[in-house]
This record gives sequence, C-alpha cells and structure tokens, in this order.
Amino acid sequence: MTVGLQFGDDPQVDPNVLSVLPDVSRVINVQYHGESAWAKAIRIDVEQCDGSEKSYFMKVSVGHHGREALKGEFEGTSAIYAAVPGFSPRPLAWGTLSSQPDSHFYVCDFYEFVDGALPEPTSFCKNLARLHQAPQKSPNQKFGFHCTTYNGDLPQDNTWFDKWEDFFANSLRHVLKVREERAGPNDELDSLLPTLFEKVIPRLLRPLETGGRTLTPSLVHGDLWCGNAAVIEETDESIVYDPAAFWGHNECKRFQTTCLPYETTDE
Repeated sequence: MTVGLQFGDDPQVDPNVLSVLPDVSRVINVQYHGESAWAKAIRIDVEQCDGSEKSYFMKVSVGHHGREALKGEFEGTSAIYAAVPGFSPRPLAWGTLSSQPDSHFYVCDFYEFVDGALPEPTSFCKNLARLHQAPQKSPNQKFGFHCTTYNGDLPQDNTWFDKWEDFFANSLRHVLKVREERAGPNDELDSLLPTLFEKVIPRLLRPLETGGRTLTPSLVHGDLWCGNAAVIEETDESIVYDPAAFWGHNECKRFQTTCLPYETTDE
C-alpha cells in the first residue's frame, strides 16, 4: 500500500488529497499507475455530487527534493495551462500528505493516451508556437522562474536574470555543479569549462542582446521530448506534461524537441 492511499474494495485517499478534489461524493477506485526512480503515479476515480464520474492523476514523492519537484511541476503546468489551455493537463493542487509529512503529492486531471502515438506535427508545433508567443509575459520581464523546477530528478536554477546569456551560463554552471556532486570530478571536463564560459557562450549568445537587439522571455516547457508528449485518446489532441518550465529563449530546448522522430523537409 502507498502511504496515504488504500487500494482494493475499500479505496481511500489521504484527507489532504481529497480536500482538493472538487465535488466528490465518494471514491470509486484507487489504482497504481506506475513509477519512476523519484515518484509513484496513482489514478483516482471518484463519483461527483451530481452522479458523474471523474478521474484524476496523482504523483507522490518523498523528501525535500520530492516536495520541490512536485511544487515545480504544479507551478510550471499551471503556467502552461494558463497560456494554452488544453496543451497541458489541468492542474489542481500540490501539497503534503497528512498521514506522512515527508510524502508529497501533485494532482491533475487524468487523460487516457493513445499507446505509442506521437502528436501530429503541424498542430503540435502550432500549440508550441502559441505557448512561446502567449500574451502572458514574464512577471518582471526577466529570464528565470519564480520557483525551482526539475528536469527529471535534476533541480534547475531558475534565478532571475536580465540577460539571456547570464541566465543560461548560471543554469549551466548549476547543472555542472550537480553533476560533480553526484558523479565526482572530471579533469577533462573541467579543463574545457573556462573556454566554454569565457569564449563560447559569450560569442554565441551575447550578439542576441547587443547592437540594438533584444530578447523577450518566452514561457518554455523546459523538458520537451517524446517521453513528455502524447495524444489524448478521447480527442486526438496533443498534450505535453512533466515540464521544467521557465521564462527563457523560445528555442532553448529545441535540441530536445528533435527527439520527436518526425521527418523534416525544407518547406
């Protein structure tokens, strides 16, 4: 049994979770829905007060990083959903289980995905463009995000910066620091870093914001690859999830989008 949940003939849900599910008259079913190295996934089916049925998806994770990751997922998904409704799951809440203070949850609507299907490229890219061009703006016109978000189990440093070059360099330094903490030092890699930070990054990114040129921060998914995009079975619409969202350059995660195995043309 997962802490705060009970499966089987007498399904039960932690009171803190139940309190964020709207108009629930009873819990019909609680079903294990898979797990990763850092979170468990649960499907919760309920009967609402009007007699209709509704399903929710819940993640449960433990510890400080589990809490911050689920908070970041909720905040990032909320931002994406506000910008392009329907392009991400509808988020409900995140919080801590009353039955286990070191266990935390994130809840959104549940969607059945078409098994193995990838989003249709044209509509998917239109929605992605809508996200990057959404009328919502960075709250302070800076690059960053108001909380930590996670790329898998890797926390992202989303400290606010006025310049894209500064945000990018700071974020990359943070990733490299975490890499060293987890894997140990690497002399060959370390020998390349001065050139990377002192020459390569300034040469590539500084021209984007000098000579009268400016960049407007765009809301980006931040971890966009084929494992975080799907097709909703009921509507055939594309959807993205598990974001590591932040306000950045709209092409920042373009290299990950190329993991979607589409054929490209010159058109």
